[in-house]
Amino acid sequence: MKGETEGRFHTPDVSSITPGPRRATLRTADGVRIEAVHDPCAKGPADTAIVVAHGFTGAATKPAVRRAAGVFAQYAAVITFSFRGHGKSGGRSTVGDREVLDLAAAVEWARSLGYERVVTVGFSMGGSVVLRHAATHRGSGRGRTEAVAAVSAPARWYYRGTPAMRRVHWLVTRRTGRLVSRLGFATRIHTKDWDPVPLSPVEAVPLIAPTPLLIVHGDRDPYFPVDHPLMLAAAGPAQLWLEEGMGHAENAAGDALLGRIGDWLIAARPAA
Repeated sequence: MKGETEGRFHTPDVSSITPGPRRATLRTADGVRIEAVHDPCAKGPADTAIVVAHGFTGAATKPAVRRAAGVFAQYAAVITFSFRGHGKSGGRSTVGDREVLDLAAAVEWARSLGYERVVTVGFSMGGSVVLRHAATHRGSGRGRTEAVAAVSAPARWYYRGTPAMRRVHWLVTRRTGRLVSRLGFATRIHTKDWDPVPLSPVEAVPLIAPTPLLIVHGDRDPYFPVDHPLMLAAAGPAQLWLEEGMGHAENAAGDALLGRIGDWLIAARPAA
């Protein structure tokens, strides 16, 4: 495994023999600096890295993300990072649009560390990002992923059908909401509308095959009801897990479910 600076990846506080977590600052294709953390597999050297994409207002250091990383580290090495506008990353959140570039930088960093196989798992906003990333980074490039799991992801943009999502839209679209987001949730949101509107998650799904795809969703999700995962699963080859009693995203995903996802990511291979 490599510990030196490589191109767009800077790891100033890490020794090449450090066995524990290492931190890095990544630079995306559009020049945004992203904080990232590498946790080695708890069971020893591994050939697979799981890259974790958090939900809106999350960050690499948030307790729910660290808990997920701890569970996934029982199966593989883990890369966590903070999307633009979140945590110690630079820039401003575009709420799922240019965040694909953040994920691509994290995937490429995992490959630069020597992992032969890189897989992704995303929660909520991060779920939409891993879907779009898998659809747009296919083939043999360094930004590709070998398997993808989307947890609590929306199927379509601009959804306002639940009180929780109406609150999110207020945070994103109103000046006062963005101030609350910055001061209350440490999330800095871009002020411009999408132009053009990015590929929606449900439009991305048919483009992902033959990469294995898992859709996970709770039947008590207060943000996106079950028609969202059903739409995603119907759009292309995918496994669908509807979890009884589960709420939303990384905060609601128990250790047992995270373990099942980790197991699936390690085992998943393209269909023959």
